[in-house]
Amino acid sequence: MLSTEVLKRAFDSGLEYRGYVDAGKPAEVENWSAFAARVRLSTPQRHLLSGFTRTMPVLCLSGTWCGDCVQQVPMFDEIQRAAGGKVRVRYLERDAHKDIAEALKICGGQRVPVVVFMNEDFEFVGLAGDRTLSRYRALAARMLGASCPLPGAPVPEDEIAATLQDWVEEFERAQLLLRLSGKLRQRHGD
Repeated sequence: MLSTEVLKRAFDSGLEYRGYVDAGKPAEVENWSAFAARVRLSTPQRHLLSGFTRTMPVLCLSGTWCGDCVQQVPMFDEIQRAAGGKVRVRYLERDAHKDIAEALKICGGQRVPVVVFMNEDFEFVGLAGDRTLSRYRALAARMLGASCPLPGAPVPEDEIAATLQDWVEEFERAQLLLRLSGKLRQRHGD
């Protein structure tokens, strides 16, 4: 896995969501914006995320050209905003960060999106990607066969909601790991 120093450097060089999306080609920006308009956290999800207490840097390796990224990464921005500053996500374009992409291979391939959860010291906490379980189930049911759907491909609302719930749970899992960490509990006196 990547060292703390490498993770911090990658995080510091990453872009915030809007800057990352806007760096894409005009058609990509349009696809991302259209999908982001469909992503809405439920009231219970917002309540859960607003209760996060530990600062959690998150690094997202992505591609503005990638259909799976278009249909998942805008969820991270919603999660970050709902977490009231406790979740800080930075985005890296996979093809511009080959060293990071090589280190974060999944099943022997450079997949996107890949999310690295870290603690406040930029120590590795967990890795998730390239699709959630709900997303894999939906793709398998449709038997697409392709490794990456086309950007702008139709996504049913129930699949969006299920995938968003999966990602909320991934962020919650990392937050609970941080919240229950003996090292961090001692540091924060809780």
